[in-house]
Amino acid sequence: MKTNHYSEIVSPTPGRLTGPMTRLRCWLLGGLGVLAGLAAGPAWADAPEPSVLVCGGAMMNGDQFSDSVLPVFRQHYAGVKRIVLVLHATLPAERDQMEIRLQRAFAHLGGIPAESLHRYDAAGQRALLERADGIFVGGGETFVLLAELYRTGQLELIRARVRAGVPYSGTSAGANVAGLLIGTTNDFPVADIPTRTSLGIFPAVINPHHPLPEANGDFNGRAGKIKIYLQFNPTETVMALGNASIARLHAGRVTVEAGHCWLYRSTGVRALLPGDAVPELTP
Repeated sequence: MKTNHYSEIVSPTPGRLTGPMTRLRCWLLGGLGVLAGLAAGPAWADAPEPSVLVCGGAMMNGDQFSDSVLPVFRQHYAGVKRIVLVLHATLPAERDQMEIRLQRAFAHLGGIPAESLHRYDAAGQRALLERADGIFVGGGETFVLLAELYRTGQLELIRARVRAGVPYSGTSAGANVAGLLIGTTNDFPVADIPTRTSLGIFPAVINPHHPLPEANGDFNGRAGKIKIYLQFNPTETVMALGNASIARLHAGRVTVEAGHCWLYRSTGVRALLPGDAVPELTP
C-alpha cells in the first residue's frame, strides 16, 4: 500500500527517529544485524559476483547523470528492468522532487523505470526491494540513512539482494553505507545509530567528496583527517572519492571508473585514476 505520510519514518526534527520505542526497536534490530553479520562474515567476501558502484557525489547535471559518469552507470545497470530508489538520507520534504530527478535520469540512461521506497508502507517497501533488479541509494545524511536501514530491517535485505547479484550503486551517503562501516563520512551524527557497521558490500571504508589537489588547503585538511583516523584504526582501508568520481567492484575486482580517487592505508596513500585496478581491495 502506498503512503506519503512520513511521520512513521522521521520526527519533525530532521534526522531524528521518533519516540523511545522506535529508538529501542532500532537498537534491537541493529544488534541483531551485527550478530548476524559477525556470524556470516563480511557480505562482500562470500558474494558470488557482487556488482557495486560507489560515487563520491555531484554526479548529476540537472535531471541527468553528468557526461563523465553516464557511460559507467549505463554499463553498470545494463539489462536492469526496474530500479528501486532508497532516499532515506534525503529530507522528507525533498524526496518527491529527488525521485522525479532520478526517474528522469534513469529514463535518459536507458528507459529504466525507477521508484522510491518512500511511496510505500513497510510491507510495500520490502516488496519493492525484493522484486527490483537494480538498487540506487542516494545522498544526504549518512547517519539518518543507516539508522533507517537498521530500523526497517532493510540493511539485511539489501545486502542479501546484492549478494544474489543485483547491481547496487550509491552516491555520497549511499556510497558510505556500501562500505564495511561508516567511519569517514564528513557528516554530523544527526541521528542515533546502533552501530557503525554498514552494508559491507564494498571492501573499504568510504570517504566521499574528497577535495582535489588544486584546492590545496581543503585537500591537505581532508588527507590529514583521514590519516589521523587510520592512526586510531590501522587495520582499515579508506577509499576516498572526489566529486563525480566512481570506483566499482565487479567480477571480483575493484577498478576506478571515473574521476579521481585515493586509497588510504596506515602505511601510506596512493592516488588513483580512471582505469586503475585496486588489487589491495581484492577479496
